[in-house]
Amino acid sequence: MSDREQLRLDFLAAAGLADAARDPLPGDASTRRYERLTTPDGRSLMLMDQAASAESPPADPSWTPEQRLTSGWNATARLSAGRIEAFAAVADHLRRLGLAAPEIIAVDAAAGLAVLEDFGDDLFARVIERGEPEEPLYLAAVEALATLHAAGAPEVLAGPAGDWPLQVYDETALQGGADLFVEWLPKLDRELPFDAEAIADWRAAWAPVVARGAAGATVMAHRDYHAENLIRLSGRSGAAMVGMIDFQDAVRAHPSWDLHSLLQDARRDVPPELEAKALDHYFHIYPQVDRAEFMRDYAGLAALNEARILGIFARLIVRDGKRRYAAFMPRMWDHLNANLAKPGLEMVAAWFDRYVPEARRK
Repeated sequence: MSDREQLRLDFLAAAGLADAARDPLPGDASTRRYERLTTPDGRSLMLMDQAASAESPPADPSWTPEQRLTSGWNATARLSAGRIEAFAAVADHLRRLGLAAPEIIAVDAAAGLAVLEDFGDDLFARVIERGEPEEPLYLAAVEALATLHAAGAPEVLAGPAGDWPLQVYDETALQGGADLFVEWLPKLDRELPFDAEAIADWRAAWAPVVARGAAGATVMAHRDYHAENLIRLSGRSGAAMVGMIDFQDAVRAHPSWDLHSLLQDARRDVPPELEAKALDHYFHIYPQVDRAEFMRDYAGLAALNEARILGIFARLIVRDGKRRYAAFMPRMWDHLNANLAKPGLEMVAAWFDRYVPEARRK
């Protein structure tokens, strides 16, 4: 038996769950693993397992951009490194707002283990595949974001496993994400070598988008808000039906961030008319928002996110041998190409015209 397994057994015993049946769930692109626990009386719970040593450290709020850049990707991008205390603190904050995040049943942050309420398997993406109408689900997801945005963004989140800083999705993190594109696309597509001039032009082109995104960081962002991370909770309506998971990397960000993650999804097609209706719903809730300015940032940050995701998918394929992510790339190219035609992205569009011919953007 491994030391890690013994740690899990000891943790479950201390939580009164030694007799629970354990069923491992399929993994994702992270270093985190889950097991479904079934107690002798039939209750279902989730075991989250994320060893703190599995990843590079998260950023300390006091670190300079230079310190973050030399401390690894999690520090650069202001990711939580999967820390259990981050998940627990964000979950507690969401629940205090009346939003649906799993209750923390037991937690040992030092061990990287937690037992959570089980929201079940009705991911938005799966119930839509089974024929459930998608519009009510997406509008409810927008209502949940509106609730989150109305609450602002505290600098520190208090949680059952300790406090966790809610850091800003700033210029360093935004540009670092965009730079994954120029780092990893050439390793996937050998006909796209980017020299020092191309990379300098890349950063100059994105600079206005990055600056506006950082300046507009006023709300808490889930940061991975899409149909594979939202669970339809039966017997509830509106924002309360939207079960949220995978939010441990939450940051203070521009309010458009989670909206474009939801509506320009890498994993499934969201019809343009549904995207438009969902955005209309958001602006109906927030009529005071300058829609034209908001949509300028929405398109710019969506394009940056799509470049970031293309870089991540290229890395998963090239470095990790996960070829299945190639199937998602055409959808991301379609979103990116559409956004490049929007106001505020002229410099970025010119960069792509010069360095990535349209024939290679698919």
